[in-house]
Amino acid sequence: MKMSDSREIKAAPEVVWAAILDPEVLKACVPGCTDMNGNANDGFEASVTQKVGPVKATFKGQVTLSDMIEPQSLTLTGEGKGGAAGFAKGGARVTMAPSEVGTTLTYEVDASVGGKLAQLGSRIIDGFAKKMADQFFQNFQEAVEGPADPEAATEGEATDGKKKGWFKRMVS
Repeated sequence: MKMSDSREIKAAPEVVWAAILDPEVLKACVPGCTDMNGNANDGFEASVTQKVGPVKATFKGQVTLSDMIEPQSLTLTGEGKGGAAGFAKGGARVTMAPSEVGTTLTYEVDASVGGKLAQLGSRIIDGFAKKMADQFFQNFQEAVEGPADPEAATEGEATDGKKKGWFKRMVS
């Protein structure tokens, strides 16, 4: 299953690059992620709990980064095993280019599953994979910029009541 999309992020490409290499930012952005550790050079280990249709599983796996051209592009590749539920693997080619608002982040995702998950049918799996990718990149955009809805902000509030993005929290 393949999909692609892009997002406009209100931050410089260097800020977006630093965020996508940060394990804490990645942990906060991956839906269902309960644990993420490691670094960009050696890769990350993660645990993610998800429910796909009637199948709920905790996937433990590895994420590696390759083809890194700072701050322009990289490839994220991951594989996770969910025990009896099966496995999931995939990758995303991510590119970052300066734009009028900050950075245009474009991604191309390729994902596949096996085991019980594969028995659910391609419509369920494709819909779930698209939802996961969209949610990850929405969470990532909010982590970098701060949420679109300031009312949703509680942690990391600025004095003007707006939530600070990841970079602003790091430097303040």
